Amino acid sequence: MVFPLLWSIYYHEPDVFPILYAMLITLTVGGILSFLLKSKETVRQREGFAIVTLGWVFASIFGALPYMFSGTFTSFTNAFFETMSGFTTTGASALPNIEVLSHGIMFWRAMTHWLGGMGIMVLFIAILSQIGGGGMQMFKAEVPGGRLTEKIKPRMQESAKILWATYVILSLVLVILLLIGGMSFFDALCHSFGTMATGGFSTRSQNIGYYDSAYIEWVLIIFMFAAGTNLALYYRAITKRTNSFWHSEEFRLYFFIILGSTCLIFLNLLLNKPGGLGENFRSAAFQAVSMVTTTGFASADFNQWPAFSRIMLMLLMFVGGCSGSTGGSIKVGRLLILFKHTTVEIFRLVHPRSVRYLKIGNKNIQDSVVINVMQFFFLYIMIFFVGTAIMGALGLDIIEAMTSVIASLCNVGFGLGGVGPTGSFAFIPAAGKWVLSFLMLLGRLEIYTVLVLFLPEVWKKS
Repeated sequence: MVFPLLWSIYYHEPDVFPILYAMLITLTVGGILSFLLKSKETVRQREGFAIVTLGWVFASIFGALPYMFSGTFTSFTNAFFETMSGFTTTGASALPNIEVLSHGIMFWRAMTHWLGGMGIMVLFIAILSQIGGGGMQMFKAEVPGGRLTEKIKPRMQESAKILWATYVILSLVLVILLLIGGMSFFDALCHSFGTMATGGFSTRSQNIGYYDSAYIEWVLIIFMFAAGTNLALYYRAITKRTNSFWHSEEFRLYFFIILGSTCLIFLNLLLNKPGGLGENFRSAAFQAVSMVTTTGFASADFNQWPAFSRIMLMLLMFVGGCSGSTGGSIKVGRLLILFKHTTVEIFRLVHPRSVRYLKIGNKNIQDSVVINVMQFFFLYIMIFFVGTAIMGALGLDIIEAMTSVIASLCNVGFGLGGVGPTGSFAFIPAAGKWVLSFLMLLGRLEIYTVLVLFLPEVWKKS
């Protein structure tokens, strides 16, 4: 909270003391808990899951304090929702008007994205050495798609530092490019945080459409695409100095999903919406990349787009970026395994005596991994239906119920209807915001990390 405090001091804004109070309370409670809970014992897998999940919850509780103390929200539910949305890089907002926020609060809002993007726990691993052998368990729990991602060396501090350095460098490069495009330094910094974290919080109620700049949109398209790429590929490129991106089958599928969906949406817009070739293609590319990577930026009000384009965007929300990226949703890696498993099973129906293995690249995928992916997919769809039913019971119409759940579970941030790019989640009842906050946490930590804590067997002494 130091940097938001500095922005408030620089602009002589009245929220200096509210942010200072929130920071002091957080440091005091954190220091006391750190002293009381200090242990030299090895952190086991179940403790790693608990630390990650509870870390996110407590970060959201204390992260809500600046909103409460500054009067941005009078309801803790809204403040918690906004903070959970930030730390989980969802980007759903309960604020109907962003411009009324002070610079300090607005920067804190953007910073929750950036911290959550790589994961609070990865930052801790990179800095703190006293975690010991539990670093691997926390890293597995924290890194999105960790079980499907390409292997990162089990030297956790070194790995985390390289990933964090990559994250920082890309963020700084994006800030410079946005400054060249005419953004203020403050706006460039906040939008860089939202882009690299695949979060989507903007400093403007009109989102990226406010700037009406083709240059800014293309820069963000490139960096959203980069943020949705497997972080392990950057690690490999840095350590082995080879171009490992195109060699990744998952990356190639990721690229072609975005290219194909962009072309389909572009053709649909071209036939049904006024505008030139360049404008329609840019709009299609921007929203396709934004939805696939789960960034959730909007350059146009796609609520007004033809039905086919809106359906395409809704389906793209389920794709997600590559495994091991900062994006949310199901992930391209899992979809690739599901698709290949389906083709193998169809082949076996035609040739029952044949032996055919599921391969990604030149590596065989174990049956246990396939089962894990199928279970994850089943849970994902089941949670989507249950969440939609709950939101419908709370009074939302079918479109808003479905897309608010997708936007939260997939960590996208925008839906359709009232939760679309020109709306907000402010109208959703308090109970609905708590449901959606839980879905954000489930989606960000990829379901198992959270749900496993509800099993009594996990807490039995071994």
